[in-house]
Amino acid sequence: MIKRSKTVFNVKNAPDIKGRLLEWAKNATPLAWYDSNDYPHQENKFDAILAIGTSGENPWISSSHALEEALGTDWLFGFFSYEYTSVWESVIPSNPSFLSVPKLQFFCPSKIWLLKGDTLTALYAPDTDAHEDFAHIKLSSITKDIVPAPIDLRPRISRSAYLQQATALKEHIMRGDIYEVNYCMEWYATDVFVKPLAIFKALNSIGKTPFASFLSLHDTYLMSASPERFLQRSGNQLLSQPIKGTAARHQDTALDRAAAQILMYDAKERSENIMITDLVRNDLSRIAQKGTVEVTEQCAVYPFAQVHQMISTVKAACDDKHSSLDVINACFPMGSMTGAPKQRAMELIDQYENSQRGLYSGAVGYFMPNGNFDFNVVIRSLIYDAKTQYLSTHVGSALTAAADPEKEYDECQLKVKAIKRVLANKTTVPSTDET
Repeated sequence: MIKRSKTVFNVKNAPDIKGRLLEWAKNATPLAWYDSNDYPHQENKFDAILAIGTSGENPWISSSHALEEALGTDWLFGFFSYEYTSVWESVIPSNPSFLSVPKLQFFCPSKIWLLKGDTLTALYAPDTDAHEDFAHIKLSSITKDIVPAPIDLRPRISRSAYLQQATALKEHIMRGDIYEVNYCMEWYATDVFVKPLAIFKALNSIGKTPFASFLSLHDTYLMSASPERFLQRSGNQLLSQPIKGTAARHQDTALDRAAAQILMYDAKERSENIMITDLVRNDLSRIAQKGTVEVTEQCAVYPFAQVHQMISTVKAACDDKHSSLDVINACFPMGSMTGAPKQRAMELIDQYENSQRGLYSGAVGYFMPNGNFDFNVVIRSLIYDAKTQYLSTHVGSALTAAADPEKEYDECQLKVKAIKRVLANKTTVPSTDET
């Protein structure tokens, strides 16, 4: 285990220091940035985390075996792609991949900055000095990065193809093959020059989500405005918070409250959420102490900058015989992005979708040396391959027996609009019909 130096600084203006931290580090590689945007309910251990550089003899990890060996030795930052399937649901992807994204990628950083309240903590590898860096951080000017020329995303499949595929999936549901499936479509652009950090800042400014993240790993960039937690471990306590159910926000207070109430009691949305919550309970039961899996909050509606979301919270106590990677494997990929039963839903996803998901609907986060971890669900995100100049996002919706394929298609269009606004240099808060 690397013995890191710990240096604590007091800061007076957390939003300001977050901006300066990211500005100071923007040219570093690799780089991992996580921002909770001060969202209150998510039990985040930190308000923001910055990790840069590499440290140790083997700083890069790209296999589950290497990851298992590295856990407990130091901090590790990175991701699992959707195609990193768990040991329980082993589905071999057959669709083409348009992004060169490994199944998992983690790095051991040389410098880590942790912000919580007015306390900023630096964890540095040996022979590095945090005081000098902090002096530069305080002097960093926060610039307003401009997204380059507007980029127009185009769908991988047509509306008619989507409706045909969604109808076929609904027929599987009616036959009893599955209860629910998350069907996604890709939007992409080729041969485009992108300023990833500028795009991330724009996405984060309009979303202000609790699991926003920015990754710069080799030629791969992730710009994520995710509102959803996949899984957190704190000691032996596990926490998952699946999201199913979305409603637009309104500027008029009465209309906004009404929209939240309608969502809360919408039978279809509640049914989707409850099915996925049950799936999460089942996944956690594989590695939990007997009798400890419980739903502590069911179908609660929370407001975000652009939408209301229906969120459930599931907690469990981990059995001591299971490692942190065992826990990830038992629950990955997350049920909110697959469906139920998970195995069959994933098989049908591979059959009916037109491309591999890659980082989308994977998980981004970190492992601590003590085994604790926290990972988001990669949704409302853009992925960019700088080498091939390929830019990609996915959007999707849950199909159930009550789903109307045309309405689900319209929901996909609404979900991609916020990202398209950013790429069109229109980063003001969208009107309610564009959330």
